[in-house]
Amino acid sequence: MITSTRTLQSVLGLTAVAALLSACGSGNDGPVGTTLLPAGSTMDVAILETSDIHSNVVGYDYYKLAEDKSYGLDRTATLIANARKQWANSLLFDNGDTIQGTVLSDYQALINPVQCSDMLAVYKQMNQLGYDAGTMGNHEFNYGLPFLSQVTNTDFKLAGISKGTSKTNPGNAATCAAPSFPFVSANVVSAATQTPIFKPYQILERTFKAKDANGKLFDATIKVGVIGFAPPPIMQWDKGNLEGHVLVTGWKETAQKYIPEMKAAGADIIVALAHGGIDMVTPYAPDMENGAGYLSQVPGIDVLLTGHQHLLFPDNSGKSTFAGQPGVDVVNGFINGVPTVQPGQWGNNLGTVQLQLAYADGKWSINKTATKVARQTTLLTAAAGTTPATYVTPDTSLEALVQSVNDATVAYVKTPIGTASFDMSTYYALQGDVSALQIVNMAQIDYLKSYVAANNPSWGNLPVLSAAAPFKGGRNGPGDFTFVKQGPIAINNAADLYLYPNTLQVVRVSGDIVRQWLEMSAQQFNQIDISKTDVQQLVNTAFPTFNFDALYAEGNKLQYQIDVTKPVGSRVANLTYNGAALDLNAQFLVVTNNYRASGGGNFPGLVGGTGDIVLKAPDASRDVLINYIKRANTLDLATYGSARSWSFVKTATPSGPVVFSSVASSLALAAAHGVTNLSVYSTTPDPVTSLTQYQLNLAQ
Repeated sequence: MITSTRTLQSVLGLTAVAALLSACGSGNDGPVGTTLLPAGSTMDVAILETSDIHSNVVGYDYYKLAEDKSYGLDRTATLIANARKQWANSLLFDNGDTIQGTVLSDYQALINPVQCSDMLAVYKQMNQLGYDAGTMGNHEFNYGLPFLSQVTNTDFKLAGISKGTSKTNPGNAATCAAPSFPFVSANVVSAATQTPIFKPYQILERTFKAKDANGKLFDATIKVGVIGFAPPPIMQWDKGNLEGHVLVTGWKETAQKYIPEMKAAGADIIVALAHGGIDMVTPYAPDMENGAGYLSQVPGIDVLLTGHQHLLFPDNSGKSTFAGQPGVDVVNGFINGVPTVQPGQWGNNLGTVQLQLAYADGKWSINKTATKVARQTTLLTAAAGTTPATYVTPDTSLEALVQSVNDATVAYVKTPIGTASFDMSTYYALQGDVSALQIVNMAQIDYLKSYVAANNPSWGNLPVLSAAAPFKGGRNGPGDFTFVKQGPIAINNAADLYLYPNTLQVVRVSGDIVRQWLEMSAQQFNQIDISKTDVQQLVNTAFPTFNFDALYAEGNKLQYQIDVTKPVGSRVANLTYNGAALDLNAQFLVVTNNYRASGGGNFPGLVGGTGDIVLKAPDASRDVLINYIKRANTLDLATYGSARSWSFVKTATPSGPVVFSSVASSLALAAAHGVTNLSVYSTTPDPVTSLTQYQLNLAQ
C-alpha cells in the first residue's frame, strides 16, 4: 500500500529520531524496523473530522437566497484553525457526502459541469485546508461514476467508465484536477475483479512533536492508517449508476480483511472513516445502512469517525437518539471503548478525538484513559428572546476561492419560471398539508400522461398514481423545511420543492402493493395510546421524512386515512379509488423516482430494485417540475395545493397531548391550507432543534 508522507515540523537533530526516519525511509511494503526512542516518551495527537458537508461551501441558503451563518465549510475552517492552534499535532479527515447536496453542487455537476481541468468548489477549499484524507459517502455516487472518477482523478479500472464525459473531458485526458489528499474506500469494489475502485486504505507518515520523560520536545514519526467505508445500500439508492459496475462488501467483513494488513504495514494507530451511522440496536448485517458503530467490534480500529445520520456524537443534551444503545457511551463519545465522533452536517460541527500516545517496547500505543472525544460547533451563543444566535466568523480566503461559482449559481437559481398565489411549505406535511407536494405529484402525472399518449397508448387504461415526499422535514432545524413564499417562482423555489437530483421512473404495481406502500409510509408515526396522560410524540424521527410518500391520483381520486393508534402494518384505513374500495388485484402505474424504484427505503414490491419498472425516464424529476410550472405559469391554492389525499382517523379525545415539532409562529399557514386540528403546545424552543412544539387533536 502506498505511503503518504507529510513533514509538519523540521526534524530536530536527535540521533534516535534520525534512526527512526532512516528505518522508515524505504516505505512500508514490509515490516517496519524497530528503533528505540527515549524511554517514557509521549505524544498528543488530535484527529479532526468533518462529515456530510454536502457542498455547503459557504453559509448560504440557495433556496431562500439568504445567508445562513450556522453552517458552511468557510465557517468550519475557523473551527479547524482553532483546533490546530490548540493541538500542534493533528490530522484532518473528511467522512464523505461532500460533493452533493446544494444547488451549487447540481450546478457544477449538471447545469454547467466542471471541466477536467478545473476542480470542484468544495475540493478547492478542502485542498487549501490541508485535509489528510477523505472517503466516499453515498451521495458521492449520485452524479455517476464518470463524474466521480473525474473529480477525484481516480481511474476506477471499470469497463466503460472514463474520467468525465465528452463534454467535460473532450480530450480524454488521463489526469484531471483533483485535491492533493488521498481518498480511501475499502468496500466499494469492482464487480468484475472484486478489487476496491479507490485505495482501500493509506498509511500516512507524520512527523509530530513528542516529549521525553523530562518534558523535552523532540520530533518523532508516527504512522497513521486510515481506511474508508461507504454504506452498502448505495447499490439500491444509486442502482442506475452502479449496477453491473461495482459491488459493496460488508462493514465488519471488509475491516477484518484490511486491518491486519494495515498493522503489518506498520500502522501505529488506525482511523476508520465510516460513512454510516450508529445503530447498535439493530442486529448486525453486512448490508445494513448504519453499521458504522459495529466497526468498534473489529480489533485494531483505534478511532471511529462516523456520519450519514446528520446527528451529534458525543451528545450530553439528554435527548440523543443514541442514548441507551448497547455499548454506547453517548456523553463521553465511546462505542465498546472505541473513541467515536459524529459532527452533524453542513460543517456546523467539527469532531475531535484527542489521543495520548505512549512509547514503550519499541512501539507507540494509546493511553486510553487519556482519550477525549468532543465536538466544536459554529454556534457561539444561542438565541435568547429577540437576540439572535451568534456564530464563528467565516474564513474569507475560503469564500474567495468559490466566489465565482457561487455567484454563477445564484444567478442561475434566480431564473423565473412562474408565479404562485399561495405559500407552499412542508412545515405541516406530516399532519396533512399538501401545499408543497401536490404540485410535484401533478407534474409527475402530467409527464407520464404525455409519455403514454406519445409512446405507449396501451397503458392508457391503467390508473395512474404519483408519489411525493417532504424531502425537507426539519431534521436539521427550522431552516430545513421547504418554504416557497407566494409570488414569483424561480428555479431556486423548484429546487426547494424538489431537493434531490433524482430522475423520474414509473413502476407497475398491484392494488395490494399500493396498500403496503402506504403502510410503509405510515411508519413515519409512532403508535399512539389515547388512554395515556403523558405527552406522546406523533412523529417517529428515526423514520426519514423523504420516505413519507403521499400518494395522489389526478382529480384526487385516491383517498386514505392513517390510524396512528394501530401497530405498524395495520394503519391504513378507508382506502378508496374513484369512490370505491381500492381493488387489491388491480394494476396501477405509480410515478416515482429512481431512488424509490430502485429499492430506496425498502418499500414493498420494490426492495432491491426487483419491482416492475416500466419507465426509466431520461429527465430529472426537478426538470419535470420546472417545465410543468412554466406551462402552468400561475398556480393557485384550489387547483395546485389543497387536494388532500389522506388524513388521520379520528379517535376519542386523547387523555394526554400528542405533540410534534415545527417552525415557530407558523400555525396560521396550516389553517390556511385546511389543517385546522392543531394548536401550540409550548412556545419554548427545543434546545437542540430550535423548533416549537405543537399539539395534534386526533378527535377533530
